[in-house]
Amino acid sequence: MQVTLVESPDVATIGVGEGTWPSMRDTLRTVGISERDFVRECSASFKQGSKFVGWRTGDETDFYYHPFSLPQGYLQANLVPFWQSAHPEQSFAAAFSTQEALCQAGKAPKQLATPEFAAVANYGYHLDAAKFASLLQRHCTRKLGVRHVLDHVTGVVSSDDGDIASLSTKSSGSLAADLFIDCTGVASLLLGRHFGVPFVSQKHVLFNDRAMALQVPYADSSDPIASATIATAQRGGWIWDIGLPSRRGVGYVFSSDHETDEGAETRLMQYVSGSGQASSSTKASPRLLKFDPGYREKFWHKNCVAVGMSSGFIEPLEASAIALVELAASMIRDQLPANRQIMDQVAKRYNERFRYRWERVIEFLKLHYILTRRTDSQDWLDHCSERHIPERLQELVELWKYQPPSRYDLIQTDEIFPSASYQYVLYGMGFTTRGRATSSQRDNFALAQKYYKENSTLRDKQIAGLPRNRELIDYMVGTA
Repeated sequence: MQVTLVESPDVATIGVGEGTWPSMRDTLRTVGISERDFVRECSASFKQGSKFVGWRTGDETDFYYHPFSLPQGYLQANLVPFWQSAHPEQSFAAAFSTQEALCQAGKAPKQLATPEFAAVANYGYHLDAAKFASLLQRHCTRKLGVRHVLDHVTGVVSSDDGDIASLSTKSSGSLAADLFIDCTGVASLLLGRHFGVPFVSQKHVLFNDRAMALQVPYADSSDPIASATIATAQRGGWIWDIGLPSRRGVGYVFSSDHETDEGAETRLMQYVSGSGQASSSTKASPRLLKFDPGYREKFWHKNCVAVGMSSGFIEPLEASAIALVELAASMIRDQLPANRQIMDQVAKRYNERFRYRWERVIEFLKLHYILTRRTDSQDWLDHCSERHIPERLQELVELWKYQPPSRYDLIQTDEIFPSASYQYVLYGMGFTTRGRATSSQRDNFALAQKYYKENSTLRDKQIAGLPRNRELIDYMVGTA
């Protein structure tokens, strides 16, 4: 089997989100890239989850975390009734996860001597997307045998049965293949433009369709590196703040129906100037990116499968884009058709799985908006309108008034967001579950209390024993 990557030399990497899930550790290990090389060459840092500021009330002191670790005892006990009755003054994440405290203290997810990819606290990464693309290109061409063709695709040649037979290029002639993977971004040159597979817009559910991005140098090279993606709500969207070793990636995601480009730039620059870590030399103009939130009606059609932004894109909240790429690559690898005869069956299963995943991503992201108490802009008011909330999500929120999110609400074995993630967001936003306590739930209190105490003890040990984020990164790149 031969893999050929055809890449235009003039199309730059967008590199907006810069955040990954813990699954990236398995991806790097699988393809054979060491963690030390990755951290060094991609200016990477460690991410333990996301911090949401101002989403509930608009107050900057109002925040909650969606950590990467499952709540302590989550698989053994129903933790919510005990937490709501015994420790409502604490956030759900603080009561049953160590990572809120670790992130607030700027701690790393492991010790200096912890092996590559191993964790004390579950983690993913923040990274420089352009540098990561370069690392992958070098690694795949030099060590994995990928053929890399830098050229412009000038045309698509079809076979008699409608499949793609080959691609015409400007300088490299005709490139034939059995399977074509469309990674052409929002242009979707093969699946969208050539095959005409329709795009299913989701702007009526998630309004954000623009992002204004800026790279911000630190005021001091020793400034702490945040251990989580910081998402700060604004009147017309939200601002991401991602800490890398040498800079921060900051951007404003907003809805063009609720915020002007000029207003977004003003809010973004106000945020940067008020963040306290920005260098006085920050003079670059933000880069404006436009997108239509949604996904393709099908992702695999005939002998073409779209991966990444060519299959769809939703705002970068919760960093689902790279995770969907990882899931797509894994399924294509595991289900690679032995011949053309069974490809349509594989494509049907692939399409069913990924339509389900896109729908769950949209519901989960929408959950962040609909529980707000903010009334300071039409954007937040519109998000809470029932006509903009998927019916299934409305039904689940009604159910969750009486019982916490559980595995029964999410039926796939490899859900993109587990029920624990829904609990972190739901209760982080101040939601209350008022279910009647059954005898089994009352018996559950003692078990939940046990895990609460275990988490408290573990948190104190980790705070005392873990280095700061920058300390671990400096050690790994050899500057400590």
